[in-house]
Amino acid sequence: MHQRQKTPIVSKKVIVPFVLITSLFALWGFANDITNPMVSAFKKVLELDNFQASLVQFAFYGGYFTMALPAAIFVNRFSYKKGIILGLALYATGAMLFYPAAAYEEFNFFLAALYILTFGLAFLETTANPYILSMGSEDTATQRLNLAQAFNPVGALLGLLVAQKFILSSLRSDDTLPDGSSAYTTLSDSAKAVVRTSDLAVIRDPYVLLGLVVLIFLVVIAILKMPQNKEQENKVAVGKSIKRLFKSNKFVGGVVAQAFYVGAQIMCWTYLYQYAESFGMDNATAVNFGIAALILFLVGRATGTLLLKYIDSGKLLRLFAIGACLCTLVTIFVPGMVGLFALVMVSFFMSIMFPTIYGIALEGQGEDAKFGAAFLVMAIVGGALMPTLQGVILDMGGVGYTDLEILGVPEVNFSFILPLICFLVVAGYGHYVFKLSPKTMRS
Repeated sequence: MHQRQKTPIVSKKVIVPFVLITSLFALWGFANDITNPMVSAFKKVLELDNFQASLVQFAFYGGYFTMALPAAIFVNRFSYKKGIILGLALYATGAMLFYPAAAYEEFNFFLAALYILTFGLAFLETTANPYILSMGSEDTATQRLNLAQAFNPVGALLGLLVAQKFILSSLRSDDTLPDGSSAYTTLSDSAKAVVRTSDLAVIRDPYVLLGLVVLIFLVVIAILKMPQNKEQENKVAVGKSIKRLFKSNKFVGGVVAQAFYVGAQIMCWTYLYQYAESFGMDNATAVNFGIAALILFLVGRATGTLLLKYIDSGKLLRLFAIGACLCTLVTIFVPGMVGLFALVMVSFFMSIMFPTIYGIALEGQGEDAKFGAAFLVMAIVGGALMPTLQGVILDMGGVGYTDLEILGVPEVNFSFILPLICFLVVAGYGHYVFKLSPKTMRS
């Protein structure tokens, strides 16, 4: 433990590359959280049901599952740097495809653009996460990844602010009548067409600008000399590497826990807006609670990174997962503002989960880390599947959010049973790895 505290988290010789790669965590955080409110936005603009609208997240996180392993194979053949460059190119392409998608006013085109965009994010996450782990001692790898991941919610906050200030507040399809009902649904087909064209252009513009910013990062990284970790960047046999990984119960458990965690995160951040709307809050106002959730997420990440110096990572993961479970129970069984505050508080406890599971699962994997990273990124498919299931629950009584009561609470409240199950899985994994850790390392 004493040695862990004396080892620097980031050495001075790699500080510039570390900062640059860390900035990518903010870049994909921006994409994640500008997209979460789009589920509700597309539902209104294109008059979709909850299941159809949830396909936004299915396309977004499905791209991770599709491209993570090809990204690892690419990195294995070439390098971390080239993987990052290709990831940025795909990211920019998907973002810029929002322009023709808006021109055609076709939902499937938007889904395809998001799918391609997340091909790029899959490359970035498959590459950047193990790259950060490799930039120093393995003793401080999980702390280093938590530090880098702390910038993810910074980008996410910016994404939410852009969604609030430049998208949601400008959508005419979100206008309401004096009685609180939707004004958009009362318009004639020709009037709806005008509003639809205007609103899709509002959704389009931030993504196109994002694509241009991503291209700037691509150029900077392409011309900068980046460090190499010979052990982790050596070419390895794909089949043998994967076979070794899946002999590790800690790694396999990490993949499962990561899938459930990401599903929980996306459900909590996506359906926060529907939860708020269920008792009369509009989306633009609900974004303030999304921002508060991300601030708590950032605070939790900083707190967790500090606590990891003194508390075993498995034990801390278990404690934070139990905290998330308790908040989710309040969200389910206490409707209204109290439940919404509890849902916001969940973000504090979610904060350390992704990088901690990631670091634990890849600890000691050496040259197999790049393929281990691929499976952990593929686990992000939980963010595609779980919100879709939650959308199905929301549609059980109709397209509204309070059409049906289950266990004495509205369906939107009950739907958070899914994140609760996910957090229980994460708590179980934390308990398992804590019991595996040497007694001398426990706190």
